Amino acid sequence: MYYRDIDKMGIVYYSRYFEYFEESRTELFASIGLQISSVEQEGITLPVISSHCDFKKGTKFEDVILIRSSINKSPRSTLKVSYRAVLKETNDLLATGYTIHAFVNSSGNPIKPPKSILEYLQKYFKN
Repeated sequence: MYYRDIDKMGIVYYSRYFEYFEESRTELFASIGLQISSVEQEGITLPVISSHCDFKKGTKFEDVILIRSSINKSPRSTLKVSYRAVLKETNDLLATGYTIHAFVNSSGNPIKPPKSILEYLQKYFKN
């Protein structure tokens, strides 16, 4: 944790977790070969339409946390990414959460998940 991340009580400010989730989600996509910039070049975006976080234990200045992201099922109309935040040193659970993403075309209209994305996710689910 960095000083910029903590509140007056010395605990990581709650909204920071959503930033950590975003970073972890980007790394998850990259780890399966899905580059968001390539998806956007196809005219498709994945805006967050819902987000949630349950806080289990406070994190303090200089703690090192790990965010583990996962996709538990292939998307039909939306994509749900789940997160678990743990303290690196002890593996204590700090927070759990999720984000739900819509598939949107360049006109801003919802669409079905594109085949190109589903192909990457199928590889992910085979592991």
